[in-house]
Amino acid sequence: MDHSKGTGDDTLDRLLASFGYAYDPGQDIFYSLLDAWQRNYGYFRLYDEAAALFSMIMDCEPVYFTYAGKRWLIQFWKGQYGITTGCEVGVYTTTRPDLHIPGVFKGPFFDCAGDEDLLDIECTLYKHGGTLFNRKDKHWWVTGFILGAFSEPFDLTMDIKITLKDEVMLSEFIKGLNHAGYQWEELRFEGNTVILTFAEPRTPQPVTRSPASDKVIQMKNKLLCEMYQQITAPFTHLTDKFRALEEQLPQVALMMGKNKLFYEQYGFLKNK
Repeated sequence: MDHSKGTGDDTLDRLLASFGYAYDPGQDIFYSLLDAWQRNYGYFRLYDEAAALFSMIMDCEPVYFTYAGKRWLIQFWKGQYGITTGCEVGVYTTTRPDLHIPGVFKGPFFDCAGDEDLLDIECTLYKHGGTLFNRKDKHWWVTGFILGAFSEPFDLTMDIKITLKDEVMLSEFIKGLNHAGYQWEELRFEGNTVILTFAEPRTPQPVTRSPASDKVIQMKNKLLCEMYQQITAPFTHLTDKFRALEEQLPQVALMMGKNKLFYEQYGFLKNK
């Protein structure tokens, strides 16, 4: 069994792929696949508003701009996703009119970027200044998640590098960053690449989050992380850890399935 690539267990790797993820043993993180099923569900703001209901307490930073006849969204996230600490950079586009569901939502529904719109993205996640992991890929959704780690969103910062297609796209993205609250002196450039740090969000956060509700949800998340650490402590390989979870803490083993339920419950709205 080769533990230098993936989990070292073909069955577990296939299971993770069915959830849209793969495993990096060098950094002990999960990350999203290019052809993940989540790509079919796009993005709109209601996802973030509903996230806390699924034990996800994270900071969000949307950056909107227009380019090549499309409306674009590049969004950053960092925080606690149930039993994982992680971060995301997502790339989305739309040419459709805004979605309007009276009493529910009004605004754009974005598609995940197509193959022609993939961008070179790099993100490094830090906790209290210490590096947790680095992810780099040409993708529509660059992510990393540490299973069993607990963090508050304000504990985390992200360094982000995004290479835009050309100078025009670079200029439009900078306008979006400025509108979101990032000043010129906070940005660095390498050709068409923008480099910035995401620490404290500059844009309004989901109204479903409050200090009181965050505290309750995070207490549960922290408890589950502690239980995970206790249950899996005797084991080295991820396969053995997952078997222990299935036996002793099945609700954690099913967390990725819960993630899929989140998209299924809200993603249907894109066709409304």
